[in-house]
Amino acid sequence: MPTSVNAGGRLDRLPIGPFHYRIMTLIGIGMFFDGFDIYLAGTVLGVTLKTGFSTLGQNAIFISATFVGMMVGSFGTGFLGDRFGRRFSYQFNLLLFGLASLAAAFAPTMTILIVCRFFMGVGLGAENVVGYSTMTEFVPAKSRGKWLGLMAVCVVTGLPAALLVASFVVPQFGWRAMFVLGGVGALVVWYLRKSLPESPRWLEAVGRKEEAEALMQSIERQAAQGRSLPAPALAPAVAPSGDLATLFTQPLLARMIVGSVCLITINTLLYGFVTWLPVFFIKQGLSVATSFSYALLMALGAPVGSAIGALTADRWGRKPTIIGSSLVTVVLGIIYPMISDPILLPAVGFLLTIPIYVLVALLFGIYIPELFPTEVRLRASGIVNTLGRGATIVTPFLVVMLFEARGVAGVMSLMIGLLIVQIVTVAGLGIETRHRRLEELKGEEPAPVALKETP
Repeated sequence: MPTSVNAGGRLDRLPIGPFHYRIMTLIGIGMFFDGFDIYLAGTVLGVTLKTGFSTLGQNAIFISATFVGMMVGSFGTGFLGDRFGRRFSYQFNLLLFGLASLAAAFAPTMTILIVCRFFMGVGLGAENVVGYSTMTEFVPAKSRGKWLGLMAVCVVTGLPAALLVASFVVPQFGWRAMFVLGGVGALVVWYLRKSLPESPRWLEAVGRKEEAEALMQSIERQAAQGRSLPAPALAPAVAPSGDLATLFTQPLLARMIVGSVCLITINTLLYGFVTWLPVFFIKQGLSVATSFSYALLMALGAPVGSAIGALTADRWGRKPTIIGSSLVTVVLGIIYPMISDPILLPAVGFLLTIPIYVLVALLFGIYIPELFPTEVRLRASGIVNTLGRGATIVTPFLVVMLFEARGVAGVMSLMIGLLIVQIVTVAGLGIETRHRRLEELKGEEPAPVALKETP
C-alpha cells in the first residue's frame, strides 16, 4: 500500500481536458435540474390553486415542505458523503429526487403531492451540497473559481428556464408535466453519472490509498494524452482530523461562522426578495401579466450575475468579490424602493439581481466548499447549508410583516442589515482561497484582506 498518494497535488497540476469537461457536464446538468425544480413551485402552485386541486394554506405547506426537505438533505448528505463517498451521495440524492418527482406527477391529492415534495426537497438539498463539493475536489486550484462559478450558472439558469418551459408546457399539458420533465431529466442524468469516478482526495483521506492510487493513475493517463505532466506539489506533512469536533475549534470554527452568516444572508435575499418580486409588483398596483413580465426580466440577471462571479472570482479573489458585490447590493437596495417609474423599476431591479447572483455563485458554488478540509468538507458544508435553509422557514413571515408595515423599503432594510453583517464577518473572519490548493488552507487562521487585490 502506498504511504502517500498525494491526490491533491497530482490533481491540481493536471491540464484542463476531456476528463474535467465530462465531470463538469454531468454534475452541471444534475445541478441544472436542481435549480429548475427549486423554482418549479412558482409555475405549478398558481395552477393547482386555480383548478381547485389545492388551497392557499396547502400551497404554503408545499413550500414549507420543500425547505424542510432541503434542510434534511443538506444535513444528511454531509454525513453520508464523508462516510460513504461523494459518488454514493450524488447518485443517491439524484435518484431520490427523480423518483419523487415522477411520483408527484401522479399524486391523486395535494396531501400526497406535499409528501412527494418533501422527498424531492431532500434530494434537492443534498445535490446542492455534494455537487459543488465534488467539483471542488477535482478541478485545479488556479481555475477552481471559474469552474465552480460555472456550476452556479447551471443552477440559476433553472430560474428563467422553469418560467419559459412552464409558459409552453402548462397550458398544453397541465402542471403535472412539469414534474415529469424534472423527474425524467434527473433519472437520465443519474444513469449517465454512473460512470463518474469517486473523489481521489476523499479515498486518500479515509485511508483507501490503493484505490486512490489506481484512480489517480487512470485520471493522469486521460489527462496526459501521451505527454509528460508537470511535477505535483508535495503532500502536507500532517493531515487534519476527520473528527466532527474539529469544526467547533479554531481555525474551522471561524470558517463555520463565515459559512453560516453567508448562507443565511444569501438564502434570505433569494427567498425573501427575489422570489417575492411578483407579489411586490402586484401589491404596488401592477397587473398579474405585467408583474410576471417584470419578474422574468429581473430573473435574467441570475445567469448574468453568476457568470460574472465565475469569471471574476479567480481574478479579483473571493473576499474582495464577496465584499464588493455585497456593497453594490446595499447601494442598489437603498435606491430600489424609491423608484416607481414603470421603465426604471424593472431596469434597476435587473441591476440589483446581478450582484445578488454574483454572491450566489461565490457563496454556494465557490467559497463555502473551499473553506473546509476534505475529511469534513461535506459535513461542514451540510451544516452551514442547513442553517441557511433554516432561515427560509422564518423568512416569509418576516417579509410579510415588514412589507405590511413599510412596503418594499421595509423588506430591503432587512436585506441590507444582513449584507452589512456579512461584509463585516467575511472581512474579519474569512480567509482568501484564490489560486490556492485545498491542502494549503487546512490550518490557516483568518486574516483580513483589502478590497482590491492584484491579479
